[in-house]
Amino acid sequence: MRKSSRTSIPVVVAAFLLAACGGGGTDPVSEVAPEEESVEAPTRGDADLVIWTDALKEAAVTSVAEPFGERNGISVAVQVVSSDLQANFVTANAAGNGPDVVVGAHDWIGNLVQNGAIEPLQLTPDQLAGYSDVAVQATTYNGRLYGVPYGVETLGLYRNTDLAPEAPTTLDDAIEAGQAAVRAHAEVDSALNVPVGDLGDAYHMQPLFTSLGGYLFGTDADGGFDPQDLGVGGPGSIAAAERIHRLGEQGDRVLRRSISSDNSIALFTEGKAAFLISGPWALGDIRNSGIAYDVQPVPAFAGAEDAKPFMGAQAFMVAAAGKNKAFAQEFVTRAVNTEEAMITMFEGAKLPPSMTAVAESIAQSDADIATFAAAAAVAAPMPAIPEMSAVWEPLGKAYAAIVGGADPEKTIRDAGATIQRNIG
Repeated sequence: MRKSSRTSIPVVVAAFLLAACGGGGTDPVSEVAPEEESVEAPTRGDADLVIWTDALKEAAVTSVAEPFGERNGISVAVQVVSSDLQANFVTANAAGNGPDVVVGAHDWIGNLVQNGAIEPLQLTPDQLAGYSDVAVQATTYNGRLYGVPYGVETLGLYRNTDLAPEAPTTLDDAIEAGQAAVRAHAEVDSALNVPVGDLGDAYHMQPLFTSLGGYLFGTDADGGFDPQDLGVGGPGSIAAAERIHRLGEQGDRVLRRSISSDNSIALFTEGKAAFLISGPWALGDIRNSGIAYDVQPVPAFAGAEDAKPFMGAQAFMVAAAGKNKAFAQEFVTRAVNTEEAMITMFEGAKLPPSMTAVAESIAQSDADIATFAAAAAVAAPMPAIPEMSAVWEPLGKAYAAIVGGADPEKTIRDAGATIQRNIG
């Protein structure tokens, strides 16, 4: 997602995955950002409670943590890890010099558990009842809760209401209205902005892929993701690939590799696109642009399955090798687990709150946040299994090739074969 303001789609660093999950590449919590140059993690220091987060959340996390320290007579340090937060955390935890708490995306959890980097949390079903079901589902792995979620996110469909006055019922409607806007306005050159780029963007393509019959991993009897049931390369993915091919540069010119995570939002705010698929992180730029807009959940294609974008949850997690795990558990399960803390995190991160009472309160004055909260409630949690890291790069490159005119069936089958080899 927008690299300047989000880390919800984390970069999963293959070096820290188990050998069985040797597939590399970037992963989207959530727009697929290119891997950044690794930056050395901060020194832990002597604080009683050390929390790692990114720069976007630093102020909000500090506002929650400092009162906790004062109440308990302990020192607190909130440290920013500017890049590769997950990888630096795994390394530091293994070395015994990492933080006590880490704030990150739920889809890190499978990898962190396999690396022994985080501990389960002690919260009762009654305490969890205050959170949205999908947020609890996302932060639960192998039947155990590993994070207290504070925010959720997913993709929505933004519409320039001057260019497309009517809300579309289907994606076909949106494409048709967008193409009409392109024909009617010289300054409009995009019907539907979906980030593709030269390397593809599996995160943003997911609602199209799922509506057209594709899936990534099946589920087992307990509802968890089954890495042995890979949908990429199967019949549904082939049908989706064929439609994506027709919407690409060789067909309707709806999907284009010139639209990427770097320019998709800006082109929309400049009035050059009728529709945009993006998340709540785009709201600030869109509101500041002054264009007339509306946002709705991503609709399905006509007569097709529901569009199921990824749902991501941002959460507080307790480090397994932290020096003060008792303080860490107390902080995460009590201090973070309050309406006051959740409001503070919303004000800092601007993600729809995962605590239902807070989400309902904010929704009364912010219809856009209400829309994204509702969309997240019915979206599909991004798989938190380590094998997911093997998906992003091959599938993204397959999308880019298919949009550019490559044979859709062969390309998606090849991507599935690559993913399967990487999973092992």
